[in-house]
Amino acid sequence: MRKSAAVLCGVTVVLAGTVTALPADASTSASTAQAAKVTWKKCGTDDYPTLQCASVKVPLDYAKPQGRKITLALSRVPHTATKFQGPLLVNPGGPGGSGLTLAGFVASSLPKAVAAQYDVIGFDPRGVGQSKPALDCKPGQFNPVRPASVPSTPAIEKANLKRAKSFAAACGSKYADVLPYINTVSAVKDMDSIRKALGAKKINYFGYSYGTYLGAVYAKLFPTHVRRLVLDSIVDPTGVWYDDNLGQDYAFDDRHKALMAWIAKYDSTYKLGTDPAAIEAKWYAMQAELAKKPAGGKVGAAELEDTFIPGGYYNGYWPYLAEAFAAYVNDKNADPLVEAYENFAAVDSSGDNGYSIYASVQCRDASWPRDWSQWQKDNWAVHEKAPFMAWSNAWYNAPCAFWPTKSLKPVNVANTKLPPALLFQATNDAATPYQGGVTVHRLLKRSSLVVEQGGGNHGITLSGNTCLDKYLAKYLTDGTVPRGSGVADAVCKKTADPVPTATAKSAMAATAESATAPAGDTLHGLLGFRG
Repeated sequence: MRKSAAVLCGVTVVLAGTVTALPADASTSASTAQAAKVTWKKCGTDDYPTLQCASVKVPLDYAKPQGRKITLALSRVPHTATKFQGPLLVNPGGPGGSGLTLAGFVASSLPKAVAAQYDVIGFDPRGVGQSKPALDCKPGQFNPVRPASVPSTPAIEKANLKRAKSFAAACGSKYADVLPYINTVSAVKDMDSIRKALGAKKINYFGYSYGTYLGAVYAKLFPTHVRRLVLDSIVDPTGVWYDDNLGQDYAFDDRHKALMAWIAKYDSTYKLGTDPAAIEAKWYAMQAELAKKPAGGKVGAAELEDTFIPGGYYNGYWPYLAEAFAAYVNDKNADPLVEAYENFAAVDSSGDNGYSIYASVQCRDASWPRDWSQWQKDNWAVHEKAPFMAWSNAWYNAPCAFWPTKSLKPVNVANTKLPPALLFQATNDAATPYQGGVTVHRLLKRSSLVVEQGGGNHGITLSGNTCLDKYLAKYLTDGTVPRGSGVADAVCKKTADPVPTATAKSAMAATAESATAPAGDTLHGLLGFRG
């Protein structure tokens, strides 16, 4: 699935040249047009043949604009309509997610008449993917088999602490001159450099997941440069990042229980029982067995969590995960579980580079407890109520306890200077729980919130829900937002849960290799996991 996100833009691009002049309604000026430094070259794929690629150079340190430069990789699907509404920058989240392929997905998934009015611009944030330098602190950090996540013995805790400390130390040793500048505020300033390079006075922006925080911070720092703002699956900016991660743990545990209930509903297919609690007990028993004897020498207890965490992001994975679970428990067949790990394990969505940026941004953005006893206290408390992802998530973020750079202060994204923004949030989203959408709706004056009632997927527009997509298309067409009297300005029914398929195994393999899967599958292969 996530393999498709990595295929794009192996082309070298240059910085000299011109861009198409923007129309008056997209807000240009002579000074910004003269600053344009982008030359686009074809880099299309079979799935997105009209994609173009380019790059821009930006300061590593914006306090020293004439100092060292780094390179940002860009992609574009150019507008084709006479009415041109300017650039639409898109970001898939992470932090650490590549946005190059996302431009092609968004342009092809929006109604043609809407997409035709924009240059849809993807970009790899600083340090990510095709941008240079691309960080890779410690290759193979998530290679199997890792220690179990739950520190049930001092030896397990010691092993995981050693991994966290060594990763932080490797980042500090390898990228000492870069790490202070890998953070959300610097990435936001890069976005404004992209705006200038495109010759636009204002940008339109569409971000998922962590991309919502990126967009909100951009809007705070550059409110007069925002034309339209779409945020889907919204980070709570008041909890970045330690508290937000603890909040995720409860929500992911709920989604894991929802998967167990779904499996119980289809006992005739999976034969794991009709009691969700009993099925969940079988899942944890499977995990305990894998801690002793990893499946295929590859899927231990920690890798099992990696495999099932994506099911909390997107229920389209449920049939594949359920099939692998049933095969292991009922038939003592570990092969489907190994295949599921290879196709869905969360870390594969971004790889070593993505995790390096994830840690670098989150550890730098805001303060983290530096006393490990605080982590122990908080995460054991969460584990008692929500064990599914508590310690897995803790270790994923644990390098921040030992990070070699000082922390910045989070940005207060409250904003009264923006045009109407459009927000989308599912009530049962695990990665960015519902309260984040409510909070940002309150903080962004004149914003409108569209809610998917009962939905649990992460990244809900352009995934097959026509009700949600109708509001998105209307907003991008003419800036219209819904207005309601409650917390939500509009409510859409959730996308239907999946049903078992007799061809789940073959479908899983095909999905892993192709972006021709259903829209929800394709989108969730492009979004950055964990945030």
